[in-house]
Amino acid sequence: MLFHNQLHYPYTIGVSMTLIDRASRPFSESSKGRDPLVNESATSGPQWRVVAIGTALAVALVFGAVRAAGAQMGVLGIVGLLLGVVLYRARFGFTSAWRQLVAVGQGRAIRAQMVMLAAGSILFALVLSQHWGLFGVTPKPYVFPLGMSLVVGSFLFGLGMQLAGSCASGTLYVAGSGQGVTIATLFGFVAGSVLGSWNFPFWTKQTPAGPAVSLAQSRLGYGGALLVQLAAFALIAGITILIQRRRTPPPIEEGLKASGWLRLVRGTWPLIAGAIGLAILNAVTLAISGQPWGITFAFALWGAKALQGIGYNIGNWPYWHAGPNASALHHSLFANVTSTMDLAIILGALIAAGVAGSFTRWRLPKPKVAVGAVLGGALMGYGARIAFGCNIGSYFSGIVSFSLHGWVWAVMALIGTWVGIKFRPLFGLSNPKPTDSVC
Repeated sequence: MLFHNQLHYPYTIGVSMTLIDRASRPFSESSKGRDPLVNESATSGPQWRVVAIGTALAVALVFGAVRAAGAQMGVLGIVGLLLGVVLYRARFGFTSAWRQLVAVGQGRAIRAQMVMLAAGSILFALVLSQHWGLFGVTPKPYVFPLGMSLVVGSFLFGLGMQLAGSCASGTLYVAGSGQGVTIATLFGFVAGSVLGSWNFPFWTKQTPAGPAVSLAQSRLGYGGALLVQLAAFALIAGITILIQRRRTPPPIEEGLKASGWLRLVRGTWPLIAGAIGLAILNAVTLAISGQPWGITFAFALWGAKALQGIGYNIGNWPYWHAGPNASALHHSLFANVTSTMDLAIILGALIAAGVAGSFTRWRLPKPKVAVGAVLGGALMGYGARIAFGCNIGSYFSGIVSFSLHGWVWAVMALIGTWVGIKFRPLFGLSNPKPTDSVC
């Protein structure tokens, strides 16, 4: 392949809408949306200048990708644009969903994630078992080893995303919508990712590590593994309903309302639409590129390229010295699937925000918030490198790849979230409270 994603490691081997809406209170007040970082105060109409700039940049990105690595990369750029649109229009967040569950027991967004994982598992089982690859690729899952690096890294990621107020995917699409604080988060993400790549050999060679475990490669096969995972998703969704009934949390704040076809471009999409859209696009990424959707390898690559640009020989680091990572370092950013798709996600969100009339010009965040954003980004970047990915690469793509490491990542990141919400007030950030009118 001409491009590589996430982390290249030798161990890689080949619920319904009722559950979401049940236990959620009706809510009719006007509001600012489900993601607190996203501006929902739309103007009277589309911001055509923003749309024009975003479209021009998107076209340039796709053509640059085609020139750097062929039509296959150009198509992946288009998939990235669609991911940005879906993430923005559905306000599909991971950070706020986990915080709502831990802080007040609100589980509606978690149930949406279970739908996403269920749909993704079904699609991945089909693509992987039937070897449905385009452009001559053979689809491979993300399956990484269990070990100390996974445990520590995912904990740090969960902690960091609460301090920063966004995850990997959230950082990209919220940056595209014009929220300046995520630029600080992205800076920290890049710095932490580079540090993680430097320290990567320590975690993989000098700390305890176990095997890579794929449920689909066990006696269960893809059919049995799929049934096990679907049962697990249903169980988790049921548990969140029980927690929600016991704690009676405030409902999730709804986004802007629009009727008819206008909801596609102006109103906020239902969480279920975002969940299914992300699952489909992840499976499409798998079929086109040969590997699942990932995000944070690009952050390490961007930082490594920056150091290389000022004359630092980062190619001597073991992480960048040989193999696919070395190849990515010495080729165009547009020749790397993760880099191309990350940039496309930002532009897709930019275009979607412009069409909705809700793009906000970047403004400097308050100092305490900025510090939390940089620190949280750095923790997420470092954690993602040593834990084989982020909320997308390890949690989403890992679980739908039927890898046990994805489940371990989720547990440790949830613990990190519990710790992280205790430190949020230090950085000027609030947590949901039972007495709030909405989450």
